[in-house]
Amino acid sequence: MKTLLTAAAFIAFACSLSPASAAMMACSKDNMMKSTAMMGGTPDTPAKMAANKEMAMANTDMSNGKMKGACMHYMKSQKAMMMK
Repeated sequence: MKTLLTAAAFIAFACSLSPASAAMMACSKDNMMKSTAMMGGTPDTPAKMAANKEMAMANTDMSNGKMKGACMHYMKSQKAMMMK
C-alpha cells in the first residue's frame, strides 16, 4: 500500500510539472503496453532508441516491484518519444 501511495504521489507531482498539451499517459501496466505497441510502428531514430531503453528500465523496475522507478523511466520514455 505504501508503494502504491508513493507511486500515486509521484505521478501527481510529475503531471503537475508537465504542460497540459503534452498528453502524458498515466503510469500503469496497460499504458506501458500501449506505449510499447505505438513505438513499434515508428521509424528508428535516436529518440526511439532512447525511449526503448527507458521502457526496458521501466519494465525491469516494475518486475522488481519498484513502481516509483518504473514510473520515472516511463515518463522519460514518453518525453523521449515527443522529441524529434
